[in-house]
Amino acid sequence: MKKKIGLIWRIIIAIGLAIGLGMLLPAVHEGFAHWFVRLASTFNMIFGGFLNFVVPLIIIAFIAPGIAKLGSGSGKLLGLATVFAYASTIFAGILAFFAATTLLPNFINGIAAKSVENVGRAAAESFFELEMTPIMGVMSALLIAFVLGIGMASINSKSMLSFFEEFNVLIEKLISYVIIPLLPIHIFGIFLNMTYSGEVARVLSVFSVVFIMIIILHLIMLTIQYTVAGSLNKRNPIMLMKTMAPAYMTAIGTQSSAATIPVTLRQAKKTGASERVTDFTIPLFATIHLSGSTITLVSCSIGVLLMNGMAVSLSSYIPFILMLGVTMIAAPGVPGGAVMAAVGLLSTMLGFDESMVALMIALYMAQDSFGTATNVTGDGALAMIVDRFTPKTDK
Repeated sequence: MKKKIGLIWRIIIAIGLAIGLGMLLPAVHEGFAHWFVRLASTFNMIFGGFLNFVVPLIIIAFIAPGIAKLGSGSGKLLGLATVFAYASTIFAGILAFFAATTLLPNFINGIAAKSVENVGRAAAESFFELEMTPIMGVMSALLIAFVLGIGMASINSKSMLSFFEEFNVLIEKLISYVIIPLLPIHIFGIFLNMTYSGEVARVLSVFSVVFIMIIILHLIMLTIQYTVAGSLNKRNPIMLMKTMAPAYMTAIGTQSSAATIPVTLRQAKKTGASERVTDFTIPLFATIHLSGSTITLVSCSIGVLLMNGMAVSLSSYIPFILMLGVTMIAAPGVPGGAVMAAVGLLSTMLGFDESMVALMIALYMAQDSFGTATNVTGDGALAMIVDRFTPKTDK
């Protein structure tokens, strides 16, 4: 039986190969090195264009049925769970914004001053240009998804929901079998070009700083969630986090909230939350509560913006974080699904270009498993909070 190499390891291998070849090839043959880098840039141009084309389809395929399904739940329990999940996700985003804007500028400016200067080569361009115009803009896709999702929920449509569920499966297969497998090649091309033009030392230094900050923020977020849950239920937050530790470790291994549901459910019941509430909320939170992923997306995006000398402001990030909380519903249940769902917002609301999106994907994927682990572990705390606010007669 063949053992598959995980996506994160494929990306690490791709980055390592890109850096090695980017340093070695120019020393061996400058002409061939330039041709090879241009070949990689051509692939990146085609892949980036296709990704931009698919983004509106991803938004419609995942948000529309997601909202429609939220409309058919267990009344008050569904409402409480959705409000707490959204509030937790938004709080995580705001926490990440203030931490990143406080800490990263000093580190990134220091890295930029000390890093290896550009070696004199311009970044290689693709052999040709191929335009792939999306069928609609990202905001149009979001509006259509909201209108269709709310509409299907209000009329309790079965036939339309069935269509969008099948569309959802189709797009998820496109992500799983085309986009995700090609991502390492895309990231290889980006890092090859950065190494060729002398930028890679600075980028990798920023990666390490952002990675450490994100892990610390994840732990802070979990501590806050379990302190609130423990205070409301008169339980020790540290013991509650220890109870949920198996879910955290399982999620690191699987990189999937959905695959971790059985373990999360079992451990959540051990925290003392009622069976009815945990049975309903844990599978729901696996879809709509992504506080760990939001911390990662906000932190990484600020790192990429600062790395490119672009301004970061609270006025631009508040709308982004609010929309991100909704868009996370659209995150496909595959490794890297959250960043794929957020690509459209990064482009339209923060001004990311294709190379910035690729950097963002690489940064995100480097710690995707830790973000997922934070998501599912936090689900246990939210289940306890919802249970506390659910009337006894409803339990």
